[in-house]
Amino acid sequence: MAGWSPEAELLREEMQQCRDEGCEIPPELEAAVLAMQTGEDRWNVERARPYWDALVALPRDAALAAAEPNALEAIRALRPDGLRDLRWNPGESELSDRMHGAWLGRAAGCALGKPVESAEFGMAVEKGRTVGRHRIREHLEARGEWPLSDYFSEQASPRGTRIQRCHASTREHIGYMEPDDDIHYTLVGLGVLESAGPEFQWFEVAYYWTRHLPYSAICTAETQAILNFWNRSLRNGNRAAPNTWATPEFSRSHKNPYREWIGAQIRADGWAWACAGKPELAAEFAYRDACWTHTRNGIYGEMMFAAMQAAAFVVDDPRELVAVGLSEIPADCRLARRVRRALDIATEAPDLWAALDRVDADDDFLCMSPVHTINNAVYCILSLLYAEGGVDDAVCKAVATGLDTDCNGATVGSIVGASAGAKAGSRLAAKLNDTVKPLVFGFQEVTMTELARRHADVWRKVEQWHLNR
Repeated sequence: MAGWSPEAELLREEMQQCRDEGCEIPPELEAAVLAMQTGEDRWNVERARPYWDALVALPRDAALAAAEPNALEAIRALRPDGLRDLRWNPGESELSDRMHGAWLGRAAGCALGKPVESAEFGMAVEKGRTVGRHRIREHLEARGEWPLSDYFSEQASPRGTRIQRCHASTREHIGYMEPDDDIHYTLVGLGVLESAGPEFQWFEVAYYWTRHLPYSAICTAETQAILNFWNRSLRNGNRAAPNTWATPEFSRSHKNPYREWIGAQIRADGWAWACAGKPELAAEFAYRDACWTHTRNGIYGEMMFAAMQAAAFVVDDPRELVAVGLSEIPADCRLARRVRRALDIATEAPDLWAALDRVDADDDFLCMSPVHTINNAVYCILSLLYAEGGVDDAVCKAVATGLDTDCNGATVGSIVGASAGAKAGSRLAAKLNDTVKPLVFGFQEVTMTELARRHADVWRKVEQWHLNR
């Protein structure tokens, strides 16, 4: 089964992923893969089989592989010094307010970005350059609404551009957080911790997906990984007897060319909030979640942002938060190198847009999918560094940068929301009426106040478990 894409498209994406891992693709192999991209051969599994074998057998860059391990202990051995536990000891009121703020910020950023998460707007790439943010700006300028400060209108601009998707998240209809994977995975983190506790294992996350998430609600790396897991598992697995012959190594890698894309990075929040104040533990929980769907920088993206989100309950300076995040991933991985470069650029560039132009000028950025971990992580961090004026400004900047707009709006919203708390107020969040209507079985409709209460309960359990660990 191909899963997310036809067999030929999976192969084409695998070629790029192999290049990212330092492989040299033989010209005859590339030509054979590209020849499958049209007609019935796009689905020809048998014809593709030797090409898969050839790609898997290609030698990887040994030095890069050594700098980018997949095992937790190996990752920790390569990380820099950092703050592992911030010793946060909140009162009941503060704990509740910060959890509620994190939920509100994440939902507001996600809803804001949903209508422009498309090839026409945020993820647009043209002639070797990312043009999503330019398309968004041109659309808003034509409507007299730049800079972005409110939900997108479904009304056409004088240039004829129109929002044609996610109408429940447009200005005319917004009234709740509609279904979205960026919210679903936060609910998954909460649900797994409520049912399995802080000692949860990777396969318990996988089984939770099978029981609570519609298959149509997951994408790219997650689609391929869950197919791999199913194909080596029995349906009645549980904690005592998992009934699976799948391994993280197999499920994250077999026919999964999306293994360094953004899917794990957007799943950090549920684990991070449960570890608020403990960035090292948040990164560990994120690792357990990511290790069976992603490799290398795909894993590190979730670990880095989980650490940042956990620290945001205590620290509000964005550069300090980034330092905390970097301290939980290998110092010389591609993600860390790109983030450090972004930090340097931000000390010189006069505004966010100039910083983004400089980031995009690097050739390796133009090879990345619009939903890759690294480029979206850099856009999130630059948005945090240039944000002014609370949750709304931060998520508006994150969405206006383009690429994976709802993911980045949600990630940035989670960080600034946790830091500010619900009491700080958000005009964008207020329009959601505190309500989430997801596609997660067991969470069909729920208030963010209730979710914050449940996350606070989980935080207390994790805190006690951590003290006795």
